[in-house]
Amino acid sequence: MKKIVSVAVAATLACGMLFANGSKDAGSTAGAAKEKKVTLVYAEVNPLDTIVGRTGSHFKEQVEALTNGSVIIDIQASGVLGSENDVLDSILAGGTSIDISRISAFALTSYGAKKSMLLSIPFTFESRKHFWNFANSNLAPEFLNEPQTLGLPIRGIFYGEEGFRHFFTRSPITGMSSLKGMKLRVSNDPVMNGMVQGLGASPTVVSFGELYSALQAGVVDGAEQPIANYKSNAFNEVAPYFILDGHTLGAIQVVISDNAWNKLSDSQRAAIMEAGKRTQAFNAQISEEQENKVLDQLRASGVHVIDVTNKGEWADACKKVIADNTASQADLYNKIKALK
Repeated sequence: MKKIVSVAVAATLACGMLFANGSKDAGSTAGAAKEKKVTLVYAEVNPLDTIVGRTGSHFKEQVEALTNGSVIIDIQASGVLGSENDVLDSILAGGTSIDISRISAFALTSYGAKKSMLLSIPFTFESRKHFWNFANSNLAPEFLNEPQTLGLPIRGIFYGEEGFRHFFTRSPITGMSSLKGMKLRVSNDPVMNGMVQGLGASPTVVSFGELYSALQAGVVDGAEQPIANYKSNAFNEVAPYFILDGHTLGAIQVVISDNAWNKLSDSQRAAIMEAGKRTQAFNAQISEEQENKVLDQLRASGVHVIDVTNKGEWADACKKVIADNTASQADLYNKIKALK
């Protein structure tokens, strides 16, 4: 009889435990199911097969995996949502159609981001290693958080890079002196304007979306881009002379609007930031390899790639724009330079 009672008690306890565990699991599932689902629109001006395009795709994968699909990243690539400045103007004006954007570091200089401006100063970073020393240093968060300190309704998530930027032209060039008198496309940025003027050329503002047609029609004689973007945007078709001056590293960052941030739960925000860390590491892993591969393809396709053996003369030509734009933040700029 005792044995029968013991078995009955054990069975009852087992059922109770199963019920309790089942209730707990059901509650967890219900809690996960209650996590609000959010779709965030991500703007990218370049195609998805570029370094920055692949970086955006990796970020999307990481966010969706870390949030169990409660946050969906809708990437709108190839500039369908407008230029970087168009996108930033929309976000900063309170627009809600774009939530996240991949931007060049210098894009924020037009909105008062003085620290970010230092990342676009010509010949600041001597190598990729130098940049990554910065991006993984204690200085980087200070730069990422600058928009918040300025009262701008965006915040930085992570850094990346798309390789050094180089000039390309419609007509043959042999060196820096060939650029004198040329109309070179720039974005509406004081650093880029000053750099082009220092090289003896004429800075001409053209939106990125109109650059191909501007080159084709001769509105501008040349422009500058990282290697992968030059190819993916088919600029080699209309400007097949590419000089490897490497004046600026194409530092990028991904930012999210406050409007989008406020839609997210604490766990979703944490997932976004963790996805950013993982994507920053991914970008560091693929950038140089991808760039070298594309450069080989360009050479093989007939693009005239001009090597630069003496970058010192290029840096000397940019001394004024470097001095003018670092004087007020000399200590901070020197900290970046020291990370080489």
